[in-house]
Amino acid sequence: MRTKEEKEKLILEFYESGLGYKTYSKTRGINYSTFFSWLKKYHKNGIEGLKSETGLKSGKGVGRPKKSTTYEEELEIKIMNLEIENERLKKGYLVKGGGDQKEYVTTLDKNMK
Repeated sequence: MRTKEEKEKLILEFYESGLGYKTYSKTRGINYSTFFSWLKKYHKNGIEGLKSETGLKSGKGVGRPKKSTTYEEELEIKIMNLEIENERLKKGYLVKGGGDQKEYVTTLDKNMK
């Protein structure tokens, strides 16, 4: 990912080159539509328009929308989770917690091996 300063340098170099934006962007290994987007943003807002907006969105409605599930799909998910839990119990361990706090706990007595 390029900084806004790097993008501005490329744009200014493009103006001095006298090449078309497609030809110039190809020589620099940049997708021409991406480069054209940078040009439009630079014309409109200067160097601040070149600031990356990746990962800046937050609040309600951000992220992947939740898929509504039918009753049958919910039951399939419950069955799958129970089957996973059953297989873990057969192998002799439980999972406690979740996320970063996930812990695998053995249920087998050490003398039973």
